[in-house]
Amino acid sequence: MAGFLYPSPDFQKSIMNPIDMRTSSLISRFIQYLLAIGLIAFVTSVFIFLRDGLDTTLIALLYLIPLGLITAFWGLVPGIFSALVTFLTFNYFFIRPYYTLAVHRPTDVVILVVFLVVAFVISQLVGRLQTSLAVATSREREATQLYELSTALAGLHNDHAIAEILAKQIQDVSHGEMVELNITGPQPFAFHLPNVTPPTRTPELTVPIQAARGTLGEILLWKAAPDISSGEKRLLQTFASQGALALERARLAQSESRARVLEESDQLKSILLSSVSHELRTPLSTIKAAASSLRGNEVGWDSPARVELIAAIDDEADHLNMLVGNLLDMSRIESGALKPKREWNILPEIVESVLGRMKHSAEEHKLEIDVPESLPFVPVDYVQMEQVFTNLISNSVKYAPLNTVIRIHANVEGDEMQVQVSNQGPQVPPEHLERIFDKFYRITAADRVTGTGLGLSICKGIIEAHGGRIWAENISDGLAFNFTLPLIWEGAPPPQLPMDSEIE
Repeated sequence: MAGFLYPSPDFQKSIMNPIDMRTSSLISRFIQYLLAIGLIAFVTSVFIFLRDGLDTTLIALLYLIPLGLITAFWGLVPGIFSALVTFLTFNYFFIRPYYTLAVHRPTDVVILVVFLVVAFVISQLVGRLQTSLAVATSREREATQLYELSTALAGLHNDHAIAEILAKQIQDVSHGEMVELNITGPQPFAFHLPNVTPPTRTPELTVPIQAARGTLGEILLWKAAPDISSGEKRLLQTFASQGALALERARLAQSESRARVLEESDQLKSILLSSVSHELRTPLSTIKAAASSLRGNEVGWDSPARVELIAAIDDEADHLNMLVGNLLDMSRIESGALKPKREWNILPEIVESVLGRMKHSAEEHKLEIDVPESLPFVPVDYVQMEQVFTNLISNSVKYAPLNTVIRIHANVEGDEMQVQVSNQGPQVPPEHLERIFDKFYRITAADRVTGTGLGLSICKGIIEAHGGRIWAENISDGLAFNFTLPLIWEGAPPPQLPMDSEIE
């Protein structure tokens, strides 16, 4: 993953020459002292103009106002400096004799001492108040940043996404030259912000990402100037703890997901073994019984029962072959090995071939076929499409009552072939229509209908492998299975069917 590609203004500021940074700080502090002296000079000039009408004690009290403002705006040190300057100014201009630092009256000495003490006390109190306010503001800012980080990390279950969010938050807080996160684990990786080559020097701060189960990584921060404060270190350590919790939560979620998948896989295997063993035993028993009867000469060669036994062997062998084929097809679909051998085929021929093989199994239902001969060629795997129609018709035969109608309809809509196989069986609750194509999923008649529950899943896998889609819907008199097949293959439309005159 990559961070920002262009340095931000804060990043550009952070890589300034440390000497330039210190020089700028000294200039700023010097300006503050000049402004403090200027304010005291202005106030003094006003007081000198009013000196004859003001009492010395009142002037001392009025001097405390600019002194408090200086401390409030520029800090404790400028405030103490201003208190000393104010003390000397007050003595020089307002204590008789004027324009000298000498004091002749004991009362003036007391006033000066009290003024100096009060000035220092006010400077201390205002300075502490400012410090407390700055600390409270800093803690509030830290709490806000921590809340923002926790909110951003909530719900993330990807190590890369967690590392990206954590790096961005650290960069926003520290304004460092570079942040690097080294995440350990099954797939270790490093994330840089910004996405440039790390400096060659040792990082100014290294914070381990420590969790209950061990170290999950570390945070490296390059910040030449200004120095990393204790508050920033404390906040970054808290960020590292939050990142460790998020990483651990993500890995626990992944472990839980893998455990759930394994558990479901074991359940599916158990269901498959139980279903397959039962389904394979049924046709094998029929074949065994019929073969034993024929072998034991219990049935004469000219007996009608002989024909029925041979037909039973043939039908059950086909059933057995279909079960084994379904299992193999499902295995290929799950492994991604189902690759259709697509060719231009005629859909009515595929339907006719399937109906010819299923004539005996579907003889107790009425088949209505609406698949016009004029339909265009469709690019499909002939054998796989036979499997789709076989499974859909077999499902309709299983669930629809005897002597009901099974319809097959096909038409062209735009660049797609739309096919519907419907029956007059029980409808499916709407909330189960999407799950009807899941493996082993049954809703109706599960107690009286046999099968492995793989037929519809295989249909879905084959249709989607052809680039189409399949779905089920309730209709007025039963249930319908719909699927689409694209008619455009390799950028080409279907070839034109030959005209009758061309055939002649």
